Amino acid sequence: MPALILPLIEAAAYWPARGALIGLDLGTKTIGVAVSDPDRRLATGVETIARKAFKADAARLLALAGERNVSGFVLGLPINMDGSEGPRAQSTRAFARNFSALTDLAIGLWDERLSTAAVERELIGMDVSRAKRAEVIDQHAAIFILQGALDRLARLRENR
Repeated sequence: MPALILPLIEAAAYWPARGALIGLDLGTKTIGVAVSDPDRRLATGVETIARKAFKADAARLLALAGERNVSGFVLGLPINMDGSEGPRAQSTRAFARNFSALTDLAIGLWDERLSTAAVERELIGMDVSRAKRAEVIDQHAAIFILQGALDRLARLRENR
């Protein structure tokens, strides 16, 4: 049975209480990857995957998930500023559908509006060169996406 693809809050119901999550920033040329600790407090960058073919990309993601014994995936969904979904969001949803056939771990979709812009500003503020920013931007965007999701999940736990 393919994995469920749900908004983050709904996906969380299918994840165990503890266990690392993998956060993904899906780009056209690369996939930024971050992972959380098992208590889901802190997101850390893992790598940037240079996209090749879907099967190769998915195999690498599944290998990382296995190495880190993760409980689920958080996939950044690039929603437009007006709340609509454009071609990038449709592409992300298509990737999620294809990927879900290869795993039984639930995939949570998280609004990633402005994540890359926020990370770019932060890296510029840290005086990181343009070349170095290009190397790390997707991984840092994955960290930003996953940390936002972790913070949201923590607030939900506090309110219960």
